[in-house]
Amino acid sequence: MIAQQRKFWCVAGEFGERSAEASGKLRLAADEGADWPAVGDWVAAELHDPSTTAVIQEVLARRSKFVRKSPGKRIEEQVIAANVDTALLVSALDDDFNPRRVERYLAQCWESGAKPVIVLNKADTCEEACARAAEMERVTVGTAVCVVSAKTGDGFGELEEFLRPGQTLVLLGSSGVGKSTIVNRLLGQTVQEVHPVRESDSRGRHTTTSRELFILPAGALLMDTPGLREMQLWDAEDGVAQVFADINALAGKCRFGDCRHEGEPGCAVQAALDAGTLDPARLENRRKLMREQEF
Repeated sequence: MIAQQRKFWCVAGEFGERSAEASGKLRLAADEGADWPAVGDWVAAELHDPSTTAVIQEVLARRSKFVRKSPGKRIEEQVIAANVDTALLVSALDDDFNPRRVERYLAQCWESGAKPVIVLNKADTCEEACARAAEMERVTVGTAVCVVSAKTGDGFGELEEFLRPGQTLVLLGSSGVGKSTIVNRLLGQTVQEVHPVRESDSRGRHTTTSRELFILPAGALLMDTPGLREMQLWDAEDGVAQVFADINALAGKCRFGDCRHEGEPGCAVQAALDAGTLDPARLENRRKLMREQEF
């Protein structure tokens, strides 16, 4: 599966590239959003005539999947990308820089089975790029952090080790972080339209409106995705625990096993807050993401 826009797909095989539709059998069997084909999926499809639309009969087992809770009020899983080796979690270094948002993406990524890499884009617009990169490294211990400028090409050498032949990557992030510009830079040509962000708040509007798979010159496969306005976690309890492993380690040192870290005596988490070694915003984000897993 190389492209998707809602319930319209494009598949590639020995017959080349073809538009595709789900068979009646697949439509009946797809009870939930996660049952539908996603970009990166291997599918069994029939092509009755070389000039006709391919018919998807089955989605084969996935070895990894990046998901979220479906936007809006629906309580179901939505697959953003399937069979991914590395997830490039893109954040901008401009006024939209937000480590808390990256923690959210990182939690779902650890749950997905893919390896996360933090890509801090727009280094050319930020005089505090080094300081912000250091801040990100403190909250994403053990995860590679690459500082780049898709506009100038600076820093892209850091990404080369992840672009080996046979590797599949996905770009994930909110609108305006520069994912489309990164795609164009990695491909060496303009294939994705680019829109400027608002100067007032550094927020972007959707440039990419569909999910699509590209073959990079180095041989890797790269998925581009639309900016995610909502990124609510789905079944990511283990991922949340991994993102906040440092706080969990502190919690294990509290005097009481049921400590809520709200001023109880002997609270190691509170001691770290008082000592300035733990960011209160990081602790609050942990609480927020843990609450999401209760529903």
